[in-house]
Amino acid sequence: MVEKSKIELQELRKAMEQELSSKRYLHTLGVSYTAACLAMAHGADMDSAMTAGLLHDCAKPLKGEEQIALCEKNHLEISDVERLNPSALLHAKVGAYLAETRYGVTVPDILNAIRYHTTGRPQMSKLEKILYIADYIEPGRKHVADLEQIRQMAYQNLDTTMAKILENTLAYLKTTDGQIDSMTEETYEYYKKGSSLRH
Repeated sequence: MVEKSKIELQELRKAMEQELSSKRYLHTLGVSYTAACLAMAHGADMDSAMTAGLLHDCAKPLKGEEQIALCEKNHLEISDVERLNPSALLHAKVGAYLAETRYGVTVPDILNAIRYHTTGRPQMSKLEKILYIADYIEPGRKHVADLEQIRQMAYQNLDTTMAKILENTLAYLKTTDGQIDSMTEETYEYYKKGSSLRH
């Protein structure tokens, strides 16, 4: 597998520092380093985890309508829920596109990790799960349900951690006016059923 070298990771860090708000950049660094720690714990490639972490929110600076326009121009499929909530949901899909076309990432697993870091999907790869979880538990996160418990779980079993995060995420979304992406529900059902079987 083609790996990002240390120099390329440094270049990505500098690019994200310029592109993102200071608050978003701190979050991005937190996700990148947390992903690397989880990769170390679970036997995944650390450079890939750091690369995915650095680029996971690279589309966030784009406004919702800009993300929609970019998807339409490049024939990226947009669901009705994504069209209604582009800033929350579409940035992952757009981020994967930018990671490949602007930042030169060619590893499919890294691109998929970025693409599915907001909704998840059934049968995620180890790297996809690592990025999804790192985005939830990074050190800058404060007011999240069961956070300390989930942080401990994350280093023991990725699947049970996915099930717990998805359960909490869906419970939270149901208390808001935001629509729920069906992929998130499908992912929760998958990991809820399977986590006890895949210890």
